[in-house]
Formats: sequence, structure tokens, C-alpha cells
Amino acid sequence: MEKLVYMSGFGNEFSSEDPRCPGSLPVGQNNPQKCPYGLYAEQLSGSAFTAPRETNKRSWLYRIRPSVLHQPFKKMERGLITHNWDEADPIPNQIRWHPFDLPKKKLDFVQGLTTICGAGEPRTRHGVSIYVYTCNTSMSDSCLYNSDGDFLIVPQQGPLLITTEFGKMKVDPNEICVIQQGMRFKVDVEGPTRGYILEIFDGHFTLPNLGPIGANGLANPRDFQTPIAWYEDKEVKEFTVISKYQGHLFSAQQTHSPFDVVAWHGNYAPYKYNLSNFVTVNTVSVDHMDPSIFTVLTCQSTKPGVAIADFVIFPPRWGVADKTFRPPYYHRNCMSEFMGLIYGSYEAKEEGFRPGGATLHSMMTPHGPDADCFQKASNCELQPQRVAEGTMAFMFESSLSMAITKWANENKVDDKYFTCWQPIKKHFTGKLGNGKTADVDGQSQAKKKKTH
Repeated sequence: MEKLVYMSGFGNEFSSEDPRCPGSLPVGQNNPQKCPYGLYAEQLSGSAFTAPRETNKRSWLYRIRPSVLHQPFKKMERGLITHNWDEADPIPNQIRWHPFDLPKKKLDFVQGLTTICGAGEPRTRHGVSIYVYTCNTSMSDSCLYNSDGDFLIVPQQGPLLITTEFGKMKVDPNEICVIQQGMRFKVDVEGPTRGYILEIFDGHFTLPNLGPIGANGLANPRDFQTPIAWYEDKEVKEFTVISKYQGHLFSAQQTHSPFDVVAWHGNYAPYKYNLSNFVTVNTVSVDHMDPSIFTVLTCQSTKPGVAIADFVIFPPRWGVADKTFRPPYYHRNCMSEFMGLIYGSYEAKEEGFRPGGATLHSMMTPHGPDADCFQKASNCELQPQRVAEGTMAFMFESSLSMAITKWANENKVDDKYFTCWQPIKKHFTGKLGNGKTADVDGQSQAKKKKTH
């Protein structure tokens, strides 16, 4: 795969032109009577025209042919893509999936999309969908665009070379990318490839507010990368443009490549981010911090502080909390938590939760460390230690109650997941101890009685 160049920053106003065509960006206006090089001006809007300036998303593309130049769309098979959340009965159990199978026959990125769970629906622009993708073949003379929402793509095995109207991105495992609503793209792969996708219908991803953390930390804006302009002037007998529209797939034919944007400017563009750049914040005193401190990107709802979806990671870091049970605590939550593993082994589930697999802990479904993790963490010597070294787990968290698709209910489910908690023992005796049990001040009850 070729070495690519990017522009730095999150949500910036970018300007880019292919170096083969210097001066292709109009000066002083967006839509001149005649564009340089005989190009067509086309605006791509990711928000309402009248959205507040701080949330207004649009870019101007200067292309060889306008994107309207295609035959009518026709419905096509959508495979395992669905937004029908009523096709299977709801299940409140803890769910774990074994690693999803890599394909044995030729599948490209679109053909390998499989919906696992979700909520809401795209017609009302409210909700989320979670997918896995498995493929082994590059998209040839075809592209996809999502009319329903934004894709956040998390590669787990195999790099992706993603060609977009805005330029090219190479996205390796431990990197992510976001392809926003309406952007045409195709995916090339080197071999068997697998990963996860979070789709949001409500709006776009933003960086979380930092509050008392201050100006720096978590995912810093400078570490996000946007491609530079690149075009191909390519005529073919048949190029297929695929639209994901209201949960269905439609295809249209044209006789040229849609990746013919010579120059563009604006703040609505695809981007990528390397998870190793995340600046971790953690406790240096006592108690386990809430996972919100690991949020990379968020899509906020209209309720303050409540997310339609958060993308959260659990990166390598130091654990130094004193007198503390350090792994994630036992928990019931008013959010839905879908977890995936890119590589390594997750600290609270060292067995069973494997790279390429997933878990779902639904609203108010209890979850937490398995019995073995609890015993180790309750009795180990609390020294500063590296946590999650050689591991990258992530979570798609949502305030919506997600349903599991029929396919996901019937495939790769670990029916013995619940057994990881069954060895948990009762330690309660009703007695404080044998006179040697220390309280929070480090004094024994025996010493306190003697003192009083």
C-alpha cells in the first residue's frame, strides 16, 4: 500500500487540491461561473444550511463530473444488513460472541457487512446500528455511500485502503476512521480482513468536553488526520454506486469513477485516528474511575450529558490506585455496552473474550469481572503496574436499548458465557473479623476498643 499524506486536526476548515492541478481551487468564491480546469462545483452538506456556525458541516468539491451523472437506482440484495429490530425476541442476558468467521468465499466490504444489534431507525434520524465486517476481496469498480448516517470503522484484522471523494486513507488495526453521511468510498484489502462498525443516525461524532481535565488530554484534535485531494479521471464500461438508504441497498450504474474530485475545501470530510495517540487520564489516589474518561468520540443526544453513542477504548496505562479493587467494578447500567477486542486479552475477562469477538451487556443487565479476576485483584499486592499492556479493547456505548438481530442470536454465540461468574463465592460471615481486620484508617477494631 502506498505512503499517504494527511492534514492534521479535528473538524478543521481544510483546503486541498491535487498537486497535478495547481490552482484548481477557486479564489474568493465557492461557485464561479466557470471553475478552473473546466471542473464542476458541488456542495456536500452534512447539516442543515441554517445550523449554528459551530455545528454547520459542509464542503465544496470541484470535480470532473457532477455526482448526479448516473442511471436510476435499483434495489439490490442487502445480505445481512438489517434495521428490523423485531425479527427476534429480546434477550436481557449477558451475550458473548466467539470471533466472527473470516469468509471462505470471495466477499468485498459491502457483501461482508453483518448487523449485530441496534436501536431506532434511519427514517427518523435517530438511533444506532452495530456491524461486523468480514471480507477478503477489494471493491472493484464499485463504491458505497451511506444515506442513513455516519460509519465509525474499527479494523481488527488486516489494513484497509479506503479511497474517498476527498482522497485516500490507509487504516490499520489500532486505528479508526469515520466516513460521514453521504461520502462515497471504496475499500481495498490485502487478504482476510475483519472489524467492527458503529453507525449513528442522529448527527455526527464530536470530541467529548474535557471539563476539569483542562485543555489537553484524551484524544487531542491535532492527532486526527484527513486525506488530501486525489483524483482519477477514469472511464469504465460500468461503475456501480451503492447507496445504503433507509436500511436497504440500492445500486446505480455510471460510466466513470466517482473519485474524480480534483480539489475541495470545507469542514465536512472523512478522517482517521491512531488509538495509540490517546492521552489516558486515570486516578492517582483511590477507587476505579468511570469508563467515560476513556471516551475518544461521542455523539450527544438532546439531553445534556447523555450520549446516543460513545466510542470508548481501554488502552495500555499505569494502575496506581491505593486500597482499591482496580479492574472494572460490578455494575448495572442505564446504557447499552457493546465491547470488541482488537488484540490482546481484556483485563476483566482474560479467558473467552477473544480478538474478533464481542460482548453485549444490555440495559440494567449486571456485569463485571469474572471470578478469577476478582480473586486475583482482591488479593494481589497493590504496586504500580502496567494495565492492558499489549491489549486494545473498545466499547460502543449507547443510551438506547439495543436489540440483537436474528443472525446474531443464532451465530457464534458463547452459550457458556454466564459460567465465568458462577464460581464467585460468598465471603460474608456477619462478623468483622478476628480482631486483626483493619478499617479505612488502618486501625484494627481491637485497637479502637482498647483506646476507648
